[in-house]
Amino acid sequence: MLTTTAPATATTTGVDLTDPGLWARSDTPALVDELRRQAPVHLTDTVDDGPVWSVLTYRESADVLRNAAVFSSESGSLLGAGQGNVPVGSGRMMALTDPPRHRELRAPANPFFSKGGVRGAARSIAERAGELFDRAVEQGEVDLVDVVSALPLAVMCDLLDVPEKDRDMVVRVCDVAFLGRTPEERRAGHQQLIPYLLHQVMLRRSDPRDDLISMMATYKVGGRLLPVEDVVLNLDNIVVGGVQTVRHTAAMGLHTLVQRPDLWRKLQRGEVSMDSAVDELLRWTSVGLHTLRTATRDVELGGRHIHRGDRVAVWVWSANRDPEAFEAPEEIRLDRSPNKHLALGLGAHYCIGAPLAKAELSALYTAALEKAAVIEPTGPVRHNRSIINFGLDHFPVRLTPR
Repeated sequence: MLTTTAPATATTTGVDLTDPGLWARSDTPALVDELRRQAPVHLTDTVDDGPVWSVLTYRESADVLRNAAVFSSESGSLLGAGQGNVPVGSGRMMALTDPPRHRELRAPANPFFSKGGVRGAARSIAERAGELFDRAVEQGEVDLVDVVSALPLAVMCDLLDVPEKDRDMVVRVCDVAFLGRTPEERRAGHQQLIPYLLHQVMLRRSDPRDDLISMMATYKVGGRLLPVEDVVLNLDNIVVGGVQTVRHTAAMGLHTLVQRPDLWRKLQRGEVSMDSAVDELLRWTSVGLHTLRTATRDVELGGRHIHRGDRVAVWVWSANRDPEAFEAPEEIRLDRSPNKHLALGLGAHYCIGAPLAKAELSALYTAALEKAAVIEPTGPVRHNRSIINFGLDHFPVRLTPR
């Protein structure tokens, strides 16, 4: 918990939690459990980002995420930028601002991601997911990552009202930006996506429609339009978050169910609700491994003295497995209730797209259960090398129709 008492001696771990290879190892859960038992907060010497405070417990993680005044997002919300580097979008993007500016940037996008707005799109989302799995079952052998990735891309094109003539190109560019094998490939994809978004923002600023780009392009704060560059940066960030979270959680969730046929059968028989299953699979997979904050003043957190300017990484994966917050966290309980996981954040930065993400995940899991009697792996899965969205690059399977 947060206090302002005397400094405490730092517990330094030799384990670099920012090593992407760590998270695919079978011994990682036991290793992280032991670190959490030793102390809520550790000082981690990272290769790229220098010393970073690693927060491993649920209570302290929630304290950091709730308190934007003490733990700011403006100097970066994710590790990997390098020690002392501030992201280009600082103070201009939702992910890189604090209240009240954060609320101003979030306001024009809110209606598109509200529960009411998502309910209106639920049927079309479910139909799209069903069509994807119909085709996948017809093919028989597929890469399940490709199958589930198609849904959030299509839904995002709908939200942006991407013209039909452009959709194949946008999907292709997004595939490179989000699924490229190397950072260079992914960067090249974004370099193609951003000019397209810029062009669309300029078109819709003069001829607005009823879509997310138009709303962002014409939104005024204090009587002034948002700068075009800020609109583009926020749209790119929304697309990245909307596609990546669903893609990785869906693939990792299905991989979990394939490994646990008992859970698969429970869902097929309707013994647990899909809503609670989605939340538990979000908790269990925790694909957004961490989120970063910077201390705005000296403060004590979990018995450690954090100095102003220190960077603090909340390890969501660890917090979501904290036995102080979850009964038997090492068990997958699809009917877990309550389930106050942090997979979609907390506080001011709670994921704006949470209702949409849950609707898409529900549609994908439901379609898989309805269309496939069996999902049989045909080869080893391949994890990606990312601590931002940890998931699968490849999940080859054979689908047997129901």
